[in-house]
Amino acid sequence: MRYHRGITILEVGDELPNPRFGPTDEPVAIGSELSPTLMLTGYRKGLFAWSANPVTWWSPDPRAIIPLDKLRISKRLARKIKTRPFEIKIDCAFSAVVAGCAQPRHAGDGVWISRPFRRAFAGLHELGHAHSVECWLNEKLVGGIFGVAVNGLFSAESMFHTATDASKVALFVLVETLRANNFQLLDIQILTPHTASLGAHEISRLEYLNRLERAVQTQTSWNVLSRSE
Repeated sequence: MRYHRGITILEVGDELPNPRFGPTDEPVAIGSELSPTLMLTGYRKGLFAWSANPVTWWSPDPRAIIPLDKLRISKRLARKIKTRPFEIKIDCAFSAVVAGCAQPRHAGDGVWISRPFRRAFAGLHELGHAHSVECWLNEKLVGGIFGVAVNGLFSAESMFHTATDASKVALFVLVETLRANNFQLLDIQILTPHTASLGAHEISRLEYLNRLERAVQTQTSWNVLSRSE
């Protein structure tokens, strides 16, 4: 294991570092492999992979979360949810949701969910750690969100929609599912204006790591649902 300007340079077989004193706006570590097992170790430590070649491991300060009791839903969206506009399924089309999230939002945008990430997330799904919430309309997938569960932590990775409000409805169902299954922490990593409008906010890395420690010690379940919402 080597260090460069405070960044840990990993070789295959090295342990991921404790991010508590690592860089706040640069990778904490670079290198090693993008494997489901190592990614799970990273989530438990407060690290997430953000690129695949090379693999970079991040733990930003501040860190963005959505409090499970403070999701902000507009009156318009609340009324729409009550009309059950989509058929909601969970874990029925995980790979398709990841593929939808991997599409560029705008012309010229880069894509972080590359093939190595898609393989890694598929492996996490096979292990029972990665989940998707899906919105279907006329038997077509029109939106969804996916992420990784580690005990009481859920790390939301990305969401997409091709029908109006489908990703917001998927997020609403995700939060309700997490609350029902005793999850403690919903991590979204980086704050954006869109997620801020939904109730996300930033906390310090130290506070995040303290909350994470409690969350990964919490026993949860994951009840698979298939219902209209």
